[in-house]
Amino acid sequence: MIEPNVLNGEETQGTNKSKKKTRLGERFRGFLPVVVDLETGGFNCQTDALLELAMVIPDMDEDGTLFIRESLHAHIEPFEGANLEPAALEFTGIDPYHPLRMAETEHSALTRMFKPIRDAIKHHGCNRAILVGHNAHFDLGFLNKAIERTDVKRSPFHPFSCFDTATLSGLAYGQTVLARACDAAGLSFDHKEAHSARYDADLTAQLFCEIVNRWRDLGGWNPHQDSAGQGI
Repeated sequence: MIEPNVLNGEETQGTNKSKKKTRLGERFRGFLPVVVDLETGGFNCQTDALLELAMVIPDMDEDGTLFIRESLHAHIEPFEGANLEPAALEFTGIDPYHPLRMAETEHSALTRMFKPIRDAIKHHGCNRAILVGHNAHFDLGFLNKAIERTDVKRSPFHPFSCFDTATLSGLAYGQTVLARACDAAGLSFDHKEAHSARYDADLTAQLFCEIVNRWRDLGGWNPHQDSAGQGI
């Protein structure tokens, strides 16, 4: 069960409760979907390095069309003592210590990227953000662990709930692999650019928008009603 007012074991401040929600604020019951993709030094969020992080903040027009508003990206320094699996680095092509990466610390990246997300939450009258990802619990696990390591205060994200585009695209298109789901949705997918957090986050965001907008067009959600089903 998603509880919108749970924030790292504490209740959120009620500043957004009195603010009128935008169309996007109404669409997901007070949650702001934020697409997240990351590249890592392995599969274990407890021990393996977070190396790249990308986030995409959407918006919605008055007709209920979801679209990409802002993209955020960071190359990240491996935390002290982080494990780096050679197979993972070969797969992503990342050299963690290459000087041209212009990498920043986890704390710096999270602090910088969380600010526009908090601003969007406030703008839309939402309670908090919810992570959208392809096989989303993998991304959420690494994100939560980085937040814990760096002791970043007031994470905007729900700590355990997420929207998974692998599941959604399986329902909408019968495909669960990102490249195949994008193809089914009519989105161009460049395999040479894949496995970059920035590229995969952008394609995942486009896919999420396509699914949400298609559901609206099929009559699954009326943009002229609020979340209680009342006309507005």
